[in-house]
This record gives sequence, C-alpha cells and structure tokens, in this order.
Amino acid sequence: MRVSKKAVEEKIIDKRGNLSMVARAFGKSRTWLYNYLNDNPCLKKTVEEARESLKDDAESELQKQMFRGNITALIFYLKTQAKDRGYVERSQHELSGTIQNTVTVNWDDTNTD
Repeated sequence: MRVSKKAVEEKIIDKRGNLSMVARAFGKSRTWLYNYLNDNPCLKKTVEEARESLKDDAESELQKQMFRGNITALIFYLKTQAKDRGYVERSQHELSGTIQNTVTVNWDDTNTD
C-alpha cells in the first residue's frame, strides 16, 4: 500500500506529532515512518509544528488549572517560569571528612595515536 505525503501530513497533524500513532494509523512501523520522513524532509516541519501546537495546548490547560486554584499547577508554573523571581528549588550539600586515599593521574599528551 502506497501512502501519500498529504495523507501522512494530515495524520501527523491529527495525531499531534505522535509518530507511533501515525505509523499505527497506516499499519506501518515507526522505522518505516522515520524513513518516510527522511525521504520527505518537509514533513519534519509538520511534526515540529504539531508538537509545538500540543505544547501550546498543554500550557493553556496549565493556566486554566492555575486559575481554578490548582496549587500543584501554580507551584509548577512558578518553579519553571518564574525562576527569575526566586521561585527555584535549591539543594545544599555539605561534604565533610578526611581523605583516606590519594589518586595520582599522570597525563601523557605526547602519544598522538
């Protein structure tokens, strides 16, 4: 069965850039689809655009959840988008003790193999 470029493009958009779902829709493997995309580079742009659109939708849903009072969504948003305002998690690690072993590294850069 021959698959047209237009059909693949439409399926990429319909499946929001999920290539496994696109391949399954045609009864093909992901490997087949990756090869098809390599043979049709303009479709790679379609995949990128479909995935960007999905990210936009996810961000919109996150915003809706924030405005509905979802504290987890609000915290996630602040930690990822408001780092410049101090909303970051910091971890502090303290090392103490004594060195019991010594490691010596000899670097020989005269070997040009």
